[in-house]
Amino acid sequence: MILVAYDIANDKVRTRFSKFLAKFGHRLQYSVFQIKHSEKILNNITTEIEHRYRKEFCGADSVMIFRIPEHAETKTIKFGYAKDMDSDILFL
Repeated sequence: MILVAYDIANDKVRTRFSKFLAKFGHRLQYSVFQIKHSEKILNNITTEIEHRYRKEFCGADSVMIFRIPEHAETKTIKFGYAKDMDSDILFL
């Protein structure tokens, strides 16, 4: 599994970036997506960030990609009105 978290100041860039990530997975929070892991998907995402989005980021913007190993024990701890998921998720 891959978690992608981002903080992008520009509304247009942030909206396009979230729509791009939605092609690969689903939104967990406003700026966090869960994506099923495969090297091909990870390469597609990182290549697109490098060639399309990186030049549009300002100094305060960030994108973080967390690779969660398949064998890692995962348990979901939710507070508030967190959406139920089909599989457990590890929150870092």
